[in-house]
Amino acid sequence: MTRRFAVLTGAGISTASGIPDFRGPQGLWTKDPAAQAMFDIDEYVASSAVRAAAWKHRLAAPIWTAEPNAAHRALAGLERQGRLTALITQNIDGLHQKAGSTNVLELHGTAWFVDCLDCHRRIPMAELLPRLEAGEEDPACLVCGGILKSATVSFGQSLDQQVLEAAVAATKTCDTFLAVGTSLQVYPAAGLCDVALTAGKRLVIVNAEPTPYDEQADQILRTPIETTLPDLLAS
Repeated sequence: MTRRFAVLTGAGISTASGIPDFRGPQGLWTKDPAAQAMFDIDEYVASSAVRAAAWKHRLAAPIWTAEPNAAHRALAGLERQGRLTALITQNIDGLHQKAGSTNVLELHGTAWFVDCLDCHRRIPMAELLPRLEAGEEDPACLVCGGILKSATVSFGQSLDQQVLEAAVAATKTCDTFLAVGTSLQVYPAAGLCDVALTAGKRLVIVNAEPTPYDEQADQILRTPIETTLPDLLAS
């Protein structure tokens, strides 16, 4: 019998591609706790200084040139084999798609697009980056003058309900729920572990640091994700 996986990925899967995580020893929030303000919608809307800091951070982000690593490619291979009910990610970097995955549920949105918080216009990030490079610190919407923000889900914003429902459905229909590179501290993403456990699914965690679900997991792997995941999925 072919085992089918639902996979939840977090920032840890992309660290080998040069993208820092948030809560790890070298994580963005670990090294600079004040940076969390950039990811809070109320702080972002209220302060032009926070927005300027967020855009400066976004412009310098390594995601624009990052390449998928072996873990991303292993999951793309799992989809090609028909063994994946869904690839659910908390990441905004687009590396799963760049690796060839097509059935990707982006719980926290994407950094590759920009939304206007006023007129709700969406444009590619590629249209905004030149404005930032030219020196605009807090660029406004060219249509309505409203506040622009990357098309990511900040703290205080709701997840796309359709995406979340699809993630829950995929979790209920898998044989094994695989949590990769995620601290499992952010909900409702972490709550997918509860969905899996309630449905009697096997829970496997691949993460460098302990998580709140370790005691309930069937298997825990602390070894490097980019080498562990290809071996695990090939077995």
